[in-house]
Amino acid sequence: MFEQMQARGHESITLAHHAPSGLRAILAVHSTVLGPAIAGCRLMPYDEEDAVSDALYLSESLTLKAALAGLNLGGGACVLIEPPGEERDTHGREALFRALGRQVRLLGGRLVLTEDVGVAGTDIAFAAQETTHTLGMNTDTPAVTAYGVYRGMKAAARVHLGSESLRGVRVAVLGMGSVGRALCTHLLREGARITIADRRPEKAREFAEDHGNPTVVDADAIFDVPSDIFSPCGFGRSIRRADIPRLQARIIAGGEHFPISHGGEDLVKEAGIVYVPDFVVNAAGLIAAASGVAPEEAAERVYANVANVCAEAVRHHRATHEVARDFALRRIRLIGSLSHMGGD
Repeated sequence: MFEQMQARGHESITLAHHAPSGLRAILAVHSTVLGPAIAGCRLMPYDEEDAVSDALYLSESLTLKAALAGLNLGGGACVLIEPPGEERDTHGREALFRALGRQVRLLGGRLVLTEDVGVAGTDIAFAAQETTHTLGMNTDTPAVTAYGVYRGMKAAARVHLGSESLRGVRVAVLGMGSVGRALCTHLLREGARITIADRRPEKAREFAEDHGNPTVVDADAIFDVPSDIFSPCGFGRSIRRADIPRLQARIIAGGEHFPISHGGEDLVKEAGIVYVPDFVVNAAGLIAAASGVAPEEAAERVYANVANVCAEAVRHHRATHEVARDFALRRIRLIGSLSHMGGD
């Protein structure tokens, strides 16, 4: 763990436990150079090693996302370990998230909670009873995120497919949670030809039955589906290294945090696939929650950022994900340097 923290430049990691509420949490702070670390809070069954690993990945991704979005926020993560098969009633969730809120309060404003997988605005509202360091309770984050991904896809298509129109464009979507479903609704409305899959097959079948029966395939089979855009919308690392040679898409762009397993970005680059990284294309929910702008404006910021990153990558014959990372790190470096000027 400490080697990973040092390699990725993390500032701190906190382990929190409260037996009566069932709280078992990892709170990671990657960077506070630009401001408090915004921490997406997710609640999922995890083993402890994976929970720590995801917290480190998520927090670094949030640092880059906030920087590239022009927000004065750093990057953090909050991973809550949920025992498999356990369901909490309202009082149980209240106790869990209020216990979490107390732990966040102890960090003295260095970390700000917002929702992620398995966590709703009502949960963050429980935490807000114990700490003022929360964000996004009144934002439909999955819906805004999905619309931003849709707009980001159009920006990438304009640069790499010759037109921003997605009518007739083949899009393979892996993951039919709230973001994936909302994204597919936008794609179908424009006339895209979608193929969908989920590691919980009933999720994909249910969506298909309610939306004109688009093609449904098994989660593993979707990597072999010919497509123009592959859109991962799962829980992380949906694209394993072994899957990359099977991909038949020209662009990867989706709502999932860190969708490509460690070391896979180099393989994607070698395969000639444009990877629009998660911290660029799925930022609309964070932008809306942090700045209070309308969903449409947040999505247009994503469109502009994706278009800029893709155009710069083409201009300089570089990988899109490398350009995006450089843009984010440059803003952190430049704005961070202002702290040395004094005058406070």
